[in-house]
Amino acid sequence: MWLDRSEAGIQLGEELASRGFGEIRDAIVLGVPRGGVEVARRVADRLNLPLDLVVVRKIGSPGAPEFAAGAVDADGRVYANAFANVSDEWLRTAAVAEHAEVLRRTDAYRCGRPAPRLAGRTVIVVDDGIATGLTAQAALRWLRGLGVARLAIAAPVMAPDTVKRLVVEADEVVALQVPPGFASVGQYYVQFPQVSDVEVAHLLAGE
Repeated sequence: MWLDRSEAGIQLGEELASRGFGEIRDAIVLGVPRGGVEVARRVADRLNLPLDLVVVRKIGSPGAPEFAAGAVDADGRVYANAFANVSDEWLRTAAVAEHAEVLRRTDAYRCGRPAPRLAGRTVIVVDDGIATGLTAQAALRWLRGLGVARLAIAAPVMAPDTVKRLVVEADEVVALQVPPGFASVGQYYVQFPQVSDVEVAHLLAGE
């Protein structure tokens, strides 16, 4: 258990440094908003790498919004959860609003700064924890489509079954803890507050 995202990010940064990620020329760290950007800031600082973000959105199930029925990426592509009991039509409709939120957040967080070039680079995707992994899969597949050279995903804690799925999507999966009794990301933090849009923008700017 970590005190907060900052402490977890420092430890995750040390683990990634021990694996040589800080020595890779032209590598970049991408945080997953919102909470993942706070962890990613500490990782980027430790590795002395630039920080940006990758915005994807979970599509919550009707009546159970915490359960992912699907996810949508920055280009509006929809990734369905095969275990969700929703129709394709419902998922497509729900994805429209979530894609609009992806675009809004991307603009709000970058504050006019252009998106970085990612093709041919080593990309390290960082989140504060990964449960089902559906949004992580969406992010990784979107990045693959951009032609990145090497793709890693890292988080302080991941669910065991999710790790098995992500090793198919990424070149390297890094987790400090993969507990068999995983229930939720928040249970591994003493302090796990919501992160605001303003905080994300400041973290991205290095403030």
